[in-house]
Amino acid sequence: MRTSWTVAGALALLAGTMVAAQGFGSKTPTALRAIPAETTAAKAKDPNWKAPKTAWGQPNLEGVWTSDDMRSVQMSRAPQYGTRELLTPEEFTRRASGDEGSRDRAVNQETILRNEFGVRTFGYTSFVVDPPNGQMPAMMAAGRTRAANRDAGTFGPGPFNDFEDFTLYDRCVTRGLVGSILPVLYGNGVRILQTPNEVVLSYEMVHDTRIIPIDPSTLREPQGRPEQGRGTTSSVSPRAESRGDLRADVGPAIKQYMGSSRGHFEGDTLVIETSHFTDRTSIGANGNGTRHSDRMKITEWLTRIDPEMIDYRIRVEDPVTYTAPFTLRLTITSQPGYEMYEYSCHEGNGAVKYALSAEREYDRKVAEAKAKGLPVPPRTMGMEVYTGQAVEGREEIREFGGTAR
Repeated sequence: MRTSWTVAGALALLAGTMVAAQGFGSKTPTALRAIPAETTAAKAKDPNWKAPKTAWGQPNLEGVWTSDDMRSVQMSRAPQYGTRELLTPEEFTRRASGDEGSRDRAVNQETILRNEFGVRTFGYTSFVVDPPNGQMPAMMAAGRTRAANRDAGTFGPGPFNDFEDFTLYDRCVTRGLVGSILPVLYGNGVRILQTPNEVVLSYEMVHDTRIIPIDPSTLREPQGRPEQGRGTTSSVSPRAESRGDLRADVGPAIKQYMGSSRGHFEGDTLVIETSHFTDRTSIGANGNGTRHSDRMKITEWLTRIDPEMIDYRIRVEDPVTYTAPFTLRLTITSQPGYEMYEYSCHEGNGAVKYALSAEREYDRKVAEAKAKGLPVPPRTMGMEVYTGQAVEGREEIREFGGTAR
């Protein structure tokens, strides 16, 4: 719910910014957080560990999961880590201490914002694991030409003159496929449900729900997943193969915000291939950032590696926008007592209305200053308390920014 320009803009900025936890003063990590969580997974301890099965024999992925434990992982890898995918013990200790301080602040001191931090800390140096340097590939010229102020919406300075100056997240429409799972300030939950013929992914914030048809013919042995999410996958979608999936392709004329997905199981891994996207969202947090093209293809691999963890890899292929494909890796986990609540976005959303009215007020002040021969007033966003800039009478809060650990 977004109730005013100042509060709405602050919430949007925070919810859409994915950065390393800066720690509101470091604290000694709990026993659970003191160990890199990826090393505690049942599959890591015992490679022969098997995920539970549904009554009809598919790997069981059902439950309420979140990306809250990923809050301190950055999208692209900081240069000092090189090709390392994991932190050193010393680096991990610093991150875990910062995470514990952040969670303590969120649980015991904050009151207005629903600021969620998980109970574990992972040692990942970045979400991007391919290319090996952990960096997002450069954009093609066609991708760069689509960059505009609209890509930031109320995360940026404007101007705000019509609906196209806002993101679809600002307007409570969608956060896109990747933006719906990347960790943000709050609302990082996803509920997974299964039937013999479908898998359902229902996201907490903006409550997009994907109903994904599953090839019911066989549970195949692993064959298409690149090692560590690297390399390319077949360009032939399961929906184009004769494997018993009777769901017809939607056809090239149909474009959807979340695309059109088809899934199948390879061993214990659910593989989802999605195409038929629009060109109106991005792969950034909350769907913000320079928009991808409608030729993007996404492949997802979900593998249960522990009763409380799912390894989740996402490969993005968009030859119109990026110079190379890239793969993200994160782990979604269960959290103690976590419940998914209705995300009443439209009901209290004043972000668009108040951004537009604030822009008109700024226009008035600019005209007035020019008429008097005064300097043009600076544009402000009213979010300094959240960015860590000094605000009179306010305690300094650094929710984002700074260097990665």
